[in-house]
Amino acid sequence: MLVLCCGHPDRGDDAAGPLVARRLREMGVEAREEYGDALSLIDAWQDADDVVLVDAVVTGKRPGTVSVWDALTAPMTGRPRVGSSHGLGLAEAIALSRTIGGLPRRLMLFGIEARRFELGEPPSKAVLRGVERAARKVYEYCVDQRRPAV
Repeated sequence: MLVLCCGHPDRGDDAAGPLVARRLREMGVEAREEYGDALSLIDAWQDADDVVLVDAVVTGKRPGTVSVWDALTAPMTGRPRVGSSHGLGLAEAIALSRTIGGLPRRLMLFGIEARRFELGEPPSKAVLRGVERAARKVYEYCVDQRRPAV
């Protein structure tokens, strides 16, 4: 299982992904930090069967809310918008990977509801609480799958 945590550590709530990665490593789960641009994501999951993605999302829910989607079956229209610091982001990575036949067999998205993406700002308290909830959910998901994350 490959765990990719996306975001920019110095862009407010967009730091959620990297913070989850750090927390997961403390819990014994190997997690990689990625900025979340489409081509890097496609390259990262190219040879993986099971992928977990963690990222800040904007869906209109309360900041810090953690949502989970099967990124392969959820419709792309109305998808959560990934944090604004990404150029071509997660939705584009999935669409392009689907077109070239490079999607992993399983692709789960753990989204942490975010609001602020200003450069140089810290994450909000609500998002920091969401980071803890997301890390526990990802950990439990990895344990339930009975496969170690790499």
